[in-house]
Amino acid sequence: MKTRKITLMALLTAIALTIFLVEAQIPALVPIPGIKLGLSNIVTVFAVFLLGGKEAAAILFVRIFLGAIFSGQFGTIFYSAAGGLLAWLTAIGLKQVLTEKQIWVAGCLGAIAHSIGQMIVAVLLTGTPGLVIYLPVMILCGVITGLFTGLCAQLLLNRGNDLWKTFLK
Repeated sequence: MKTRKITLMALLTAIALTIFLVEAQIPALVPIPGIKLGLSNIVTVFAVFLLGGKEAAAILFVRIFLGAIFSGQFGTIFYSAAGGLLAWLTAIGLKQVLTEKQIWVAGCLGAIAHSIGQMIVAVLLTGTPGLVIYLPVMILCGVITGLFTGLCAQLLLNRGNDLWKTFLK
């Protein structure tokens, strides 16, 4: 792997971790556990479409691990990992069919997948299938926040296209 690519991956990981930790200080917008803005997912979608699946997975899972440690909430790692894995898989699949003007779709569908992953873990860990009643609300909030994160990733990719190509030479 080229030094420039590794450096970019490290920078993206640091950016995602910083966004995650700053966002963790923002009070919950709705009183439902698991619902937040998910702004660090901008970096994940961006990395999938710029660098590829393996690199984006490395950035995502390092951010999840370090975020759990630095925030002091290591118990949330299972929720984050399950949601992140499904969102990442969704973005990987969509990368094959989306154009550069449709990247926002990966943000929306990735947020839905993330909510589903979190809910699966919540039901498995608590043994409470009734939690699924919150899933429609989580998905609705996810679509709204996913639209924002997807649009941000699309803007970063499209506006900086020449810069990214130069950086990765």
